[in-house]
Amino acid sequence: MAAFTAPKGVPEYYPPDSSAFLAVREALAAPARRAGYGYIELPVFEETGLFVRGVGESTDVVRKEMYTFEDRGGRSLTLRPEGTAGVVRATIEHGLDRGQLPVKLWYAGPFFRAERPQHGRYRQLQQVGVEAIGLDDPALDAEVVALADEGYRSLGLSSYRLLLTSLGDAQCRPAYRELLVEFLRRLDLDEDTRARAQVNPLRVLDDKRPELQAQLGAAPLVVDHLCPSCKEHYDDVRRHLSALGVQWEEAPRLVRGLDYYTRTTFEFVHDGLGAQSGIGGGGRYDGLMGLLGGQPLSGIGFGLGTDRTLLACQAEELTVGDSARCDVYLVPLGATAKDRLVALSGELRRAGVRVDVAYGERAMKGAMKGADRSGATYAIVLGDRDLDAGEAQLKDLRSHEQTAVPLDDLLSTLKGKLL
Repeated sequence: MAAFTAPKGVPEYYPPDSSAFLAVREALAAPARRAGYGYIELPVFEETGLFVRGVGESTDVVRKEMYTFEDRGGRSLTLRPEGTAGVVRATIEHGLDRGQLPVKLWYAGPFFRAERPQHGRYRQLQQVGVEAIGLDDPALDAEVVALADEGYRSLGLSSYRLLLTSLGDAQCRPAYRELLVEFLRRLDLDEDTRARAQVNPLRVLDDKRPELQAQLGAAPLVVDHLCPSCKEHYDDVRRHLSALGVQWEEAPRLVRGLDYYTRTTFEFVHDGLGAQSGIGGGGRYDGLMGLLGGQPLSGIGFGLGTDRTLLACQAEELTVGDSARCDVYLVPLGATAKDRLVALSGELRRAGVRVDVAYGERAMKGAMKGADRSGATYAIVLGDRDLDAGEAQLKDLRSHEQTAVPLDDLLSTLKGKLL
């Protein structure tokens, strides 16, 4: 009988490499917690209509990439392809926007897109995201961008770039849309692309096909057609980013793959990842709350790719995470010694020390191999002779020095060395 394997396009993280994945996720989330963002745990699946309406019917995410199914009650449900729509839905449903604004939330977990798997592009992708909902303040935009930048820098990453632009708003986008539609009308487009241009012409600018990009060189740019309010907003965002020490590159052709973005839009790219260079991004979505049935409040957020950020760390040969399973490895030689060390393991864990035990009646040689593989700093060896002497052997696994420690002093000695 053939063994089962993980679904195609789903990365798995297991020891010892999973420690790096956890370290990356923690590093990306930590800046948000320090900035007062509260954690939200989102459903893994939602009503399909939430994403059709919220993400945009013309997007590739909705048209081609969603995992949609019908439940036993005949309801159409979809595995979440992104996080913002779910956060906005939860904000409306639970009245979070009725209190102090902005509502500041962060989340982490898997998202699902039926894409063609390749290096850095997965069908189950891991993200850390933040959303700040309720205020249209350029300083808040700058804070959100800076939190992502801080997460990347805390990992030691240096070969990434921040691309920044403004997509305008409901005041200036209609006039720009007419210019863009007229420009696209003159191009040699296939039927599918021409239909997309009628629904959302900005989506055409996001098309990565070289033959289409070659025709788009003279396309009008939205940043050249911002209304005075949007221009002032964008100037303020850049001023605040400078004050926060964040560097960026102007990217007037940047178009994110979701329909809800307005004004501030950004993407982080890493030069060491090849075609799948995006490691995170986001932007402002001032019409999304109203579109999903809530108050007409503004919002801004990002989604950072945990998988791709880990690949970026590997590309820069950065060591992240602690692969050690424990700090102390206990080696009992005999039944009485095991009783004593099992009790000690509980005391040490309650004190905050990571502890593992050589279970399974191992001989000394095999137990010490286990100690080395665990990544522990210290091993405690206890046998019948040690029990008779009222002491245990404390071995430093780095220097290989060994000392005898009275049994009654083991807990305090280890706590003194490790805590």
